[in-house]
Amino acid sequence: MRYIKYLFLASLAVALIVIALANSQMVTLNALPAPLAEATGYSWSIPLPLFVVVFAGILAGLLIGFFWEWLREHKHRAEASKKRGEVKKLQEELRRLKGAQAKEQGDEVLALLDEAS
Repeated sequence: MRYIKYLFLASLAVALIVIALANSQMVTLNALPAPLAEATGYSWSIPLPLFVVVFAGILAGLLIGFFWEWLREHKHRAEASKKRGEVKKLQEELRRLKGAQAKEQGDEVLALLDEAS
């Protein structure tokens, strides 16, 4: 399984390198469209290779997607945390009740074993 993972990562790296080499021409990245830049007086542009723009867009999309999912799953994580607390409380109560039951039956050894576990 490890070799399959390494093979996949190597082929992905080769594909990304080929894409980068095929798209190495320079493009100008503008912050605003030309008419809006003229109206606001703010024009920021930077020349970059095309593959940098493409890879940055993919990376930005992934990060936004991961953050969006993390926000969306917050309610599930909060509920799971609450349930873990309830389970811990119920396990403690069960252990206490087993110990009390063993003491009522007069079996002190069994009560000590229940308290230890």
